[in-house]
Amino acid sequence: LEAKILPGTPAKVFFTNSGAEAIEGAMKLARYATGRPSYIAFIGGFHGRTFGALSLTASKASQRRRFAPLLSSVFHAPFPSASRGVTTDETIARLEELFSTVAPPESVAAVFVEPIQGEGGYLVPPDDFLPRLRELTGKHGILLVADEVQSGMGRTGHLLAVEHWDVEPDIVCLAKGIASGLPLGAFIARAEQMSWPPGSHGSTFGGNPLACAAGLVTLDLLEEGLIANAARVGAQLQDGLREIAAAHREITDVRGLGLMVAFEMKTAELAAQVVQSAFERGLLLLTAGSRAVRICPPLVIDSDEAATGLEIIEAALG
Repeated sequence: LEAKILPGTPAKVFFTNSGAEAIEGAMKLARYATGRPSYIAFIGGFHGRTFGALSLTASKASQRRRFAPLLSSVFHAPFPSASRGVTTDETIARLEELFSTVAPPESVAAVFVEPIQGEGGYLVPPDDFLPRLRELTGKHGILLVADEVQSGMGRTGHLLAVEHWDVEPDIVCLAKGIASGLPLGAFIARAEQMSWPPGSHGSTFGGNPLACAAGLVTLDLLEEGLIANAARVGAQLQDGLREIAAAHREITDVRGLGLMVAFEMKTAELAAQVVQSAFERGLLLLTAGSRAVRICPPLVIDSDEAATGLEIIEAALG
């Protein structure tokens, strides 16, 4: 696994049971490897609901309400997105402002980022964002942690979403699709960074034989054509959604990569209505962000099934 996630460099893997557990481990590792206390994450990001991961999460107030105080050494910057009117320049400027005011760069252990925001609305950043973020973190010796829990394992048409921008993070967090439904997560880092002694971190059931066996088979299946299928069928879904959007002005945006696709409605109420109407017609959809509807089908979906889904979405729109 480590050879596929961080090729060309010796790496180590720590297996967990879930994505939140992988994030918690990455947070501990970042502090241990750098000796620094602070973290930076992004508005709209979702990293889990355990205390460390929740401190990074800035997706919905309901996820944080009545759980304060969380970690005090976490700072947030806006996530760049054309649909939100935030540019890469503005995000980088905010990071620089954090460095010069409340989060001196020499105190920051890691920046945690979803290459494509999941719960935040399936937001795809501008093409220059992740390369510039990689450059900025490298300049200050800050670790870049890619939260690929939702976007990884082939969903976007690459094994990892960061591959779309030729960016290599220092730590990668995985879960969800890694074992096709069995409880497995992982964080992967360069060997020199994951050099902590035995006992520094642990997990009773992380990396259990059954889940790891499923993970190995999942990797084989991805390489046998499922990643390419995600790219191909994902393009079909986006093309179809754009055709539907041309006839339905209540759709304001269509975005995504591979089988991580969303369309945005004018209001949250309209998004919820579409999800309910599609459900009544036999199609499971989910909302994301403030008013987006996300489409995240299994990677085995074929063209005919995608076409049927598009027909149901169009009918649900009325």
